[in-house]
Amino acid sequence: MSAPAPDVQQRRNIKRTVGFLLAFICVVIGLFLHKFLSPRVLSQQELAVNGAIVFDKPRIIPPFELVDQRGAPFTLERLQGKWTVMFFGFTTCPDICPTTLATLSQWYKTLDADIKAKTQVAMVSVDPARDTAEKLAVYMQHFDADFIGVTGEFLPIKTLTDQLNVAFNKVTLESDYTIDHSAHLVLINPYGHYHGIFKPPFQLGQLKTTYQSIVTSFRH
Repeated sequence: MSAPAPDVQQRRNIKRTVGFLLAFICVVIGLFLHKFLSPRVLSQQELAVNGAIVFDKPRIIPPFELVDQRGAPFTLERLQGKWTVMFFGFTTCPDICPTTLATLSQWYKTLDADIKAKTQVAMVSVDPARDTAEKLAVYMQHFDADFIGVTGEFLPIKTLTDQLNVAFNKVTLESDYTIDHSAHLVLINPYGHYHGIFKPPFQLGQLKTTYQSIVTSFRH
């Protein structure tokens, strides 16, 4: 069998070269898009500057027993398998609580789909005497149907807040009372361990960037 004519062989070589170059370009573009579209991973210092504190060693949370707004048990097991952003507040809070939950509602909607799928938001009431499950069910609907409202007996709530460095106390008014409480967000990792905090004030873009960075860089 005779060898291909020189011009035929040359065309084949050109096609191979062009095919190789196109494949190389596709790989480069794919890597660039992956890097461009992936959440940016921030250093510990960058996280701290942007209000996110991640502990060097996540802290174990002892078991607890509370209930959600549907009356279902809310225990340590509910914090496992997903990232949990937890806020402590109460339904009659005039400013900090609704503002924070409104920000979290916007933030939750902007998360990348894969990260949103492994994220849950919970507000634990520090006023369980007034915040029944039924009251929380109505309240949480104002922000996001996926958000979890949590209540229960005072002592388990107080124990949990102590474990998570959340302070609160009852302030007596003339004919009523209110609750002073910490305003930071508590971050719990998928093992159910206390992972870190987000400090107020909360800015939507900043909160999204720091949170997605923490989730993306987490080593199981």
